[in-house]
Amino acid sequence: MGKHILAIDQGTTSTRAIAFDLEFAPRAAAQVELTQHYPHPGWVEHDAEEIWSATLAVCRDAIEAVGGAANIAAIGITNQRETTIIWDRKTGAPVHKAIVWQDRRTSEICAKLREQGREERVQATTGLLLDPYFSATKIAWILDSDPALRARAERGELAFGTIETFLVWRLTQGRAHISDITNASRTLLFDISKRSWSEEMCALFNVPRSVLPEVAACDAHFGDSDPQHFGRAIPIHGIAGDQQAALVGHGCFNPGMAKATFGTGAFLVMNVGDKPPHSANRLLATIGYQAKHAFAYALEGSIFSAGATMQWLRDGLKLIKTSADSEAIAASLEDNGGVYLVPAFAGLGAPQWSAEARGTITGLTRDSRLDHIVRAGLEAVGYQTADLLDALRADGAPPIESLLVDGGLTANDWAMQFLADICEVEVARPHFQEMTALGAAKLAAYGAGLISSLDAAGAATITRWKPHLGDGQRKTLRAGWEAAVSAALCAAEAGRMVSPSGFEPETL
Repeated sequence: MGKHILAIDQGTTSTRAIAFDLEFAPRAAAQVELTQHYPHPGWVEHDAEEIWSATLAVCRDAIEAVGGAANIAAIGITNQRETTIIWDRKTGAPVHKAIVWQDRRTSEICAKLREQGREERVQATTGLLLDPYFSATKIAWILDSDPALRARAERGELAFGTIETFLVWRLTQGRAHISDITNASRTLLFDISKRSWSEEMCALFNVPRSVLPEVAACDAHFGDSDPQHFGRAIPIHGIAGDQQAALVGHGCFNPGMAKATFGTGAFLVMNVGDKPPHSANRLLATIGYQAKHAFAYALEGSIFSAGATMQWLRDGLKLIKTSADSEAIAASLEDNGGVYLVPAFAGLGAPQWSAEARGTITGLTRDSRLDHIVRAGLEAVGYQTADLLDALRADGAPPIESLLVDGGLTANDWAMQFLADICEVEVARPHFQEMTALGAAKLAAYGAGLISSLDAAGAATITRWKPHLGDGQRKTLRAGWEAAVSAALCAAEAGRMVSPSGFEPETL
């Protein structure tokens, strides 16, 4: 029996592999950056073959670093969710580039379905809202991009999967076409109450049932890697979408516990127990995890641009040389100067859900400096998180005692203090930040029978921030933010009226 768990973490901007020992200490890691493709404004694509090649490379590097495949007991996978791939069942070759979760090309399709009054039924069945963020409209778009593709799909020649399904297919040499329940719940095609694919939703979105994978619990045996990849067959025992994997990594196993991951986007997820939730405040109801007898639903708020805002300030406006520069700049200012940045580069997620919204800066005066825009970018993450917490409270969720955080942006101490201040909640950051990979490793170890409980070690918190901002100042700042968001939404509505066919927002 091997002494390590290999966690594959396939994200939006990179692919990495981390080898953990059986006490969940990281022993080796490898990472490869992922090319982003922007063929049209609002479109975002990845090359699935590049993802596969990078996955093999980082896995082999991590495996070698811990002494070879004999030392790997099981593989876990976590992944960017909703990103859509369709491939040929015989050859395994993708028929189109992967359409990324950020992609907005199907905004008009979602708007038409919304105008037809379909959203209420969609939300009641899937827990999700009509938005191009999710997989269903992406699948239909690919099949309709070439008449031959839809015909092939109807004949059973094509397979659909989000990233984890594609990786398992390739790892097992096509022997397994399978997803886990958390990723399935992000497609707009899955009935979260019945925990099965919905024929009604397949018909609504014009997705052939034959392209969909089998669905299993997060700790299932998903197949074995083919010996040609790593030198021997290794069982794949744990899979969860990145945000649900982070929920497991943080140990959020009690209702009311919540975590926020600040990566390319930001995702606030709360465990709400074993009863299907319904949000009246534009949050998403989703599967939190399922493993043996453990099961939980979750409420989620999705922010499309968090770390991506810092990337834009660095690479687009060139206001900072590194993302870390933003901390010193923000701390050097007495206040925000009345400047607000609404980072709607790919539309706005929860709770507004406006696919047409564009990035907006408000409050500029002759006294404004470039530094104010940098600070506004950091503050935007806090304001958006506060909006999500308000929505959770309005939905009747219990108060959050401590918000557990992870992701690259949490290295910015100024941003974390502002988050605590504007959200009026304690913020807690663990020493080890790769919560998605840790969650996948725990699920794999649990599925392989190497641990008796998911609530294992590995997420000790070392840094906490408590709110210090006065109520009056907090209300003033949030009022300014609400005005800025209203301006962005009004501009989006004006653009829609000028161009009834809709437009696609610029992307990063």
